[in-house]
Amino acid sequence: MNLARVAGACYVVTFLAGSWALAGRGPLRLEANAVAAASYVAVTLLFYRLFRPVHAGVSLAAAIVSLAGCTLSALVMSRVVTSPVNPLALFGIYCLLIGWLAARSTLPVALGALMAFGGLGWLTFAIPDLARALAPYNFAPGIVGEALLTLWLLVAGPTVQRRPS
Repeated sequence: MNLARVAGACYVVTFLAGSWALAGRGPLRLEANAVAAASYVAVTLLFYRLFRPVHAGVSLAAAIVSLAGCTLSALVMSRVVTSPVNPLALFGIYCLLIGWLAARSTLPVALGALMAFGGLGWLTFAIPDLARALAPYNFAPGIVGEALLTLWLLVAGPTVQRRPS
């Protein structure tokens, strides 16, 4: 099966489970968050492999930041730890890095720009007062950028390579 399509399918699971975790109530909320975290770990590892040909170092940095965000999110949601850093801010950095990689790859440059724009939306969560002031609008860039990238991966199933100079 095509790596890009598998990543896109895992991203769909992340969206669905993450939406349930944010909107749900009761014990299913914790389970939905676990599914979202696990599927986002899969997306992260698949994206690392997918974007490694573009720039191995940036792809690795993106994976590390995303895995840290997944870990922090799971720990905070399960109330194992409290954190002054909202995990969405880490996903903002991740989306910026993936946007950079996508823009320098054979994917449409617009997808990279949208992912980077989405990253800026998620970065607002690094400053809680700013995030609250912009809510719910600060969710939109990330949702749009990530959803369009997901759709492209599912439909086109591209092999990602470095864009020729």
